[in-house]
Amino acid sequence: MAKEILVDKQDIVFVSEGIELVGWMAQPSADPRHPLIILTHGLSGIIDLDLERYAEVFADAGFACLAYDHRNWGRSAGWPRGESDPWRQVADLREAISYARTLPEIDPERIALWGTSYAGGHVLTVSALDGRVRCAVSQVPLVSGSRTFDAWVPTEKREKFRTRLDIDRDARRSGKPPATIPAALPDSETEQWIKRNDVNGRYHNALTVRSFDLLRSYEPISFVDQISPTPLLMIVATNDLQTPTAWQLEAFEQIGEPKQLVELDCRHYDVYMDDFDAAAGHALDWYRKHL
Repeated sequence: MAKEILVDKQDIVFVSEGIELVGWMAQPSADPRHPLIILTHGLSGIIDLDLERYAEVFADAGFACLAYDHRNWGRSAGWPRGESDPWRQVADLREAISYARTLPEIDPERIALWGTSYAGGHVLTVSALDGRVRCAVSQVPLVSGSRTFDAWVPTEKREKFRTRLDIDRDARRSGKPPATIPAALPDSETEQWIKRNDVNGRYHNALTVRSFDLLRSYEPISFVDQISPTPLLMIVATNDLQTPTAWQLEAFEQIGEPKQLVELDCRHYDVYMDDFDAAAGHALDWYRKHL
């Protein structure tokens, strides 16, 4: 069960492309110039799920932590609600770095990234594109949107789903509300995670159909050969059916040094549940070494 972090936590708001992004920052002490870890969640994840637990581990070790909800999700502004646009989220993460570098309590030269699942892909992309990243942890990352779309939507249903995407585009143009589907389907691994960790009932189980169309154009693997020399830790679940393990390993092979691979014998969502301690511990070791 999730619990409140023990360190001081203050609400924060910063603006990216005119959108207010809302979250919190945890500081290990009142001393200035802390190294900072920016934490970002997955496709439909919000900061009220899991991120406080990771922040507690990192802050107890002396690292400040900043977490925020993606635009259109949770406490952050943005419309349509429940829409995940990967390139807008990448832009927001880079703006989070810019915001953090203005804070007097943060060392602007010691800012690290931590991202999981969909945002694990963002960590790969931003680490390749933004030289201000000191080091990074990419946990169970999405590495190929097109392949993931094909894996999530079976061949026999793909044409029908693509037609649904086209219908939604035309409907939105005429002023109708965006079509949505549940992000956590009944009896799915996603639903198991939500039932276990959404202790405050803040998760909104609706993802816009267009999010899948946006997913198809997002390929973090195409950037990974540009990450070096930024130190990158990839945490992989060996039985990952959401963002298949083999694709993550393929991406890791293309990353230059310094890098490290951690393979946990678990499923995708287990890094937030029974394998949380191992996942958080390996990430902490990486930050202690490189941040």
